[in-house]
Amino acid sequence: MTSQDTRPVPGVSRAPRTTQPAPPRHLPPWAWAVPAALLVLLARYMAAAAGGWYAFTDWNGLSPHATFTGAENFRQIFSDPAARGALLNTVKFAACFVVLTNIIGLCLAVALNQHLRTRFLLRTVFFAPVVMSQLATAFIWRFLFDYSGPINGALDGIGLGALKKTWLANPTWSFWAVVIVLVWQFSGLAMVVLLAGLQGIAQEVEEAAQIDGATSWQRLIRITLPLLAPALAISIQLSVISGLAVFDQVMALTGGGPLGATETLATQVYKQTFVFGRYGYGTALALLLTVLIAGAALIQQLVTRRLERESA
Repeated sequence: MTSQDTRPVPGVSRAPRTTQPAPPRHLPPWAWAVPAALLVLLARYMAAAAGGWYAFTDWNGLSPHATFTGAENFRQIFSDPAARGALLNTVKFAACFVVLTNIIGLCLAVALNQHLRTRFLLRTVFFAPVVMSQLATAFIWRFLFDYSGPINGALDGIGLGALKKTWLANPTWSFWAVVIVLVWQFSGLAMVVLLAGLQGIAQEVEEAAQIDGATSWQRLIRITLPLLAPALAISIQLSVISGLAVFDQVMALTGGGPLGATETLATQVYKQTFVFGRYGYGTALALLLTVLIAGAALIQQLVTRRLERESA
């Protein structure tokens, strides 16, 4: 056996040694979301957690020290007639808002799902209030509801002057005035959500039912609405959250009056915290509102899943 000579040959240069570059390190997709998630966690949820702590103190917003008072703030909430009235009004606003917004939104969605020449224009018109400033539109409605405003002027003009009212100064009518503004502004959102659900329903299903002799009402109740359940659940959940957290419209139209007829938990949070300087009490009200919204959303989700299981 002969061994090979590996010594370099004189006059012949050795080829330069090449090194393989290190393979690039690939981060998992979720790693790119970590910085933003941490920022949101610190800026939003940590602040919310701090607010939850202050709900059990008597902090006034200025003192460096806050005395822990346990559930005293919550005891005051449920023993205060103004706070109880605000809680009741919040539930009433949410109930009226959810029912009326989704009924009107469903009617608009069904009507504008037809092959009308002006359907795109009408969809834009009905959705436009959703993207408008809530505060600005509320001030416009305040002008319309004024005793010397266009609504009473129109009633005068058609000979119905006896129906003129101080809409925003009457404890009964002021509540419904706020409901009208809320429904007017957010029915377009329900329309868009439900319209998307309607367009996802196969036309063959309704055509088959029509051939079998089903009327328009029967097709709506027995075919369209069951197939529209997922979109309807989303619309209801959005309207529940918006209805419980109503603030801008109430502050612009009535400020919570008259006589607390339109006071809500959100307006009470603002007044107790920033007007009266009771930050601990105001934070307790905010925590109660948060629990109310979360509870309503959870109940709605459980009911929706149960209905889906029963219909499956």
